[in-house]
Amino acid sequence: MASKLVLFGLLVNLLVLTDANVGVCNGRYGDSLPSEQDVVNLYQNNGISRMRIYDPNPATLEALSATDIELMIGVPNEALQSLTDQDAANTWVSVNIQKYQSVNFKYIAVGNEVDPNNENSQYVDFVLPAMQNVYNAIVAAGLDNRIKVSTATYTGLLETAYPPSSGAFKSNVQGFIEPVIKFLAQNNLPMLANIYPYFGYLGDPNKNLQYALFTAQGPVVTDDNNGVQYSNLFDAMLDAHYAAQARVAGENVEIVVSESGWPSDGGQEATVENAGTFYKNLIEHVRGVSGTPTKQGVSRETYLFAMFDENQKGGQETEKHFGIFYPNQQPKYDGLSFN
Repeated sequence: MASKLVLFGLLVNLLVLTDANVGVCNGRYGDSLPSEQDVVNLYQNNGISRMRIYDPNPATLEALSATDIELMIGVPNEALQSLTDQDAANTWVSVNIQKYQSVNFKYIAVGNEVDPNNENSQYVDFVLPAMQNVYNAIVAAGLDNRIKVSTATYTGLLETAYPPSSGAFKSNVQGFIEPVIKFLAQNNLPMLANIYPYFGYLGDPNKNLQYALFTAQGPVVTDDNNGVQYSNLFDAMLDAHYAAQARVAGENVEIVVSESGWPSDGGQEATVENAGTFYKNLIEHVRGVSGTPTKQGVSRETYLFAMFDENQKGGQETEKHFGIFYPNQQPKYDGLSFN
């Protein structure tokens, strides 16, 4: 138990110290979650200065007003088709952005993990026009200097991720993602990407846990194409995304890691100890020297997934156990005080 307390203490201290690079996602698919105001208070009390939400929840936006918390706000996939109409996009921005002049908006994620090969395939044709229209509305409102419009993608779009320099999108994905990336490049906008070494670990036949948890003592993987060495899976996955983008005219599109996390229960190596180790080391890693082994000097802005366990989420059991707090606002590591 003592080791758990020390580990979570380090995690919280790092969250406080790394507000320049680290945010936390605020999902709400759970029973008995705190009120929106209590959640914002919890962020502030722990020095967490960036938040991601997945829809324009008015109560959350009201609670964020007049705080310094930077916000990534999502357009749900279900709303994408409606925003292919410019007037509807103008209204969305007016109602959900301009109305809340005291909220510190930073990104708008127009859709999340839309993929021709998954359950979100019906939204593929709507992502780019919705992005363009929301961007147009942001420009018309004079907010484009501080609010960046993008979409949140994920590693499932990649056909190849190893070695990292061979990263490439699946052939039936390119027609969808290439115009999106070109739009981002033309307007100096970032790509948002959900990067999960946990799932990368599960899919790795070598199953190197230390490589996934940032605890390897030295290089584990050498990219045969360029000799670049990797001591952690996070950087390798991120560089694979950069390589895939470069193949479709997105070499200079910066990536913001819009989700990354490790479950504490429900699956292989999903334990409190491993999750705590991952979060602590991820925070420490992204606050260090900027960039990745092949993209030196770029930001490694990263959003931890997630603030709370969410017992109403579907899918695998692990999906319910990514929180760094329980719904009662207690840290997942017993006995830690945040005061």
